[in-house]
Amino acid sequence: MNKKNVIPEISRREFIVASTVAGLSLTVFGCKKSESAPAPSTTTPGEGSSTLTISNVNIPSKLTFPQNADFSFQGSGFAVGDKLIFVSQTDATKSFTVEIKAVTANSCIFTIPANFVANSYRITITRGTQSVSLGSSTIEVPFKNIPDRIGMTVKGSVYAAGVGLANVVVSDGLEVAVTDQNGVYYLKSTKTKNFVFVSIPGGYEVDNSNNILPTFYKPFTANADTVEYLDFELKQTSNDKHVMLALGDMHLANRNNDLTQFQNGFLADATKTINKYKNEGYKVYGLTLGDMTWDAYWYENNYSFNQYLNLMKPINIPVFHTMGNHDNDPAVYNNDWQAEASFRSSLGPTYYSFNIGKVHYVVLDNIQYINDKNSTGEATRNYNGVIVAEQLAWFKKDLAAITDKTTPIVIAMHIQLNNAPTLSGQNETASLRLNNSTDFINALAGFTDVNVLTGHTHVCYAYENNSSLMEHNSGAICATWWWTGRNGYANNQICKDGSPGGYAIWKFDDKNYQWRYKAINYDENYQFRAYDLNKVHITAAKYAPNTSDTKLAPFAAGYATPNSNNEILVNVWGFDKRWKVEMFENGNPLNVTRVRVLDPLHIISYEALRLNAGADPTEDFVTTTSAHFFKAQASNATNSITIKVTDRFGNVFTETMIRPKELVTSMK
Repeated sequence: MNKKNVIPEISRREFIVASTVAGLSLTVFGCKKSESAPAPSTTTPGEGSSTLTISNVNIPSKLTFPQNADFSFQGSGFAVGDKLIFVSQTDATKSFTVEIKAVTANSCIFTIPANFVANSYRITITRGTQSVSLGSSTIEVPFKNIPDRIGMTVKGSVYAAGVGLANVVVSDGLEVAVTDQNGVYYLKSTKTKNFVFVSIPGGYEVDNSNNILPTFYKPFTANADTVEYLDFELKQTSNDKHVMLALGDMHLANRNNDLTQFQNGFLADATKTINKYKNEGYKVYGLTLGDMTWDAYWYENNYSFNQYLNLMKPINIPVFHTMGNHDNDPAVYNNDWQAEASFRSSLGPTYYSFNIGKVHYVVLDNIQYINDKNSTGEATRNYNGVIVAEQLAWFKKDLAAITDKTTPIVIAMHIQLNNAPTLSGQNETASLRLNNSTDFINALAGFTDVNVLTGHTHVCYAYENNSSLMEHNSGAICATWWWTGRNGYANNQICKDGSPGGYAIWKFDDKNYQWRYKAINYDENYQFRAYDLNKVHITAAKYAPNTSDTKLAPFAAGYATPNSNNEILVNVWGFDKRWKVEMFENGNPLNVTRVRVLDPLHIISYEALRLNAGADPTEDFVTTTSAHFFKAQASNATNSITIKVTDRFGNVFTETMIRPKELVTSMK
């Protein structure tokens, strides 16, 4: 019989690691004192030694504290009775105070408390009322006696409340491991992907940094030939009932008064949404869909991830992040990995997984950033929409760890899986967008409940690839790159397809769930906008007096011509093929036809006002045709029309449209 390594049962964690910085000059000794070291003093300082002056101290970026054992820092000026205070950088209410019990001319000795826990700490020394900051460090406490294994370069444990957790997935972005019954894992890692991360299991959370960043990952600090010990501490929680806010493109860049719009619009609205669902007993999380920043303005406006995080911090919920094409460094050419470095240093891995309640989430990076230079040497910021081979291989390994194929799978990635649907008669079709969409879809074979959340397009649409797989392209928080809400413009937030700027709300309870698109500054029940086409005649005189019909008409398309056909047009941005749209005149149903058209409100809110300002509308920002529109014809120009929209979950949204209804930028 083969002899196997036996790992002792582990009931609590026992070591601490520190990671970051600072100013004095502190060195860590081991627990065993050198034979040549001077004998420590156990006396208190004499007269004249009461002033707290510490020198030659340097806090290293990583520390290992053996619990309930002596430890020493090198430095001068310590005294017996001085207190070392370790304050958590993720939760200032958590701290440890340790008294120095012996000193030499160049060191101090103290005993690590048995209950010391791993965290990032600010370390301060105090004497009476005096205090001196020694720096900051992240301290880990691994389980004891985890032996090395041949070929394994990373080992550690996943635990909560001092107990190891079994069957938890841990990965380095290439290899995937599962913890044993004691919460112990091993990885044969080449350490080429910067991090080890834990796929947080359902019913648990991790601490957050900066209020919003879940710390589910840890950086490598040694080369591939050195075995590293990396632990993950989780906190038990009840999150079977949870809400996930899907947060599409933000494009924050400190332009178009975007920061004010973001604070007064999105942040204020999201705070109300978060409080509402918390009061209903839901745990609330956020998941961005990429393009939090705008690479074109990283250097010009000095606005990137640090500024984004400071602005986003008040949302005060865990926010998981997805990489967008505009989240790459535009100063890096033809090197996708290096272009992502700023994202990784600020927000963590570009792809990973986690679980909340009964739901398995996967975040993918489907941008292969190229960024060629053009003939004048300028960055083109071009890219491929693709899930590269090694990431796709990791994705398959991550999914292989899920044994229950009915588990709801939610996948976030920036670039859409499918292009927006088109219509053939009343039937919708969509073409695949990614270079390897088919490989991605095939990797999900066998799973019965998959939803893919995407951004990138600044429009809304939903499309079912098959009975088990559905994509939701979830609009944009910035709508049309903050243009329509800019000072002096339309004072609204509207995307290229006429959907309002907003975000999606996903409500989960066990394996049951619903979703809904939430317009910023509107009630959740605001799910469509109705137009009286008799009043939709877009002219320069009415909407852009500083330009001409010659310039405006190409953007206005059919709306440049008067329409007296008594038609009603309804934009239902959350529509999918299981929704129902009905219209009634005097209680009688009208014949409703699904159409693919332009949204007139977006034309007068963006193109008309850019022309009015003497500028050409940006090609990528102009109104796009969409297939979530519905048309009916009334008998005359004045009868009120009742519009009834029913979503796939049976929720009913209604409006009685009083006609005539003018087309104005302030319309609902």
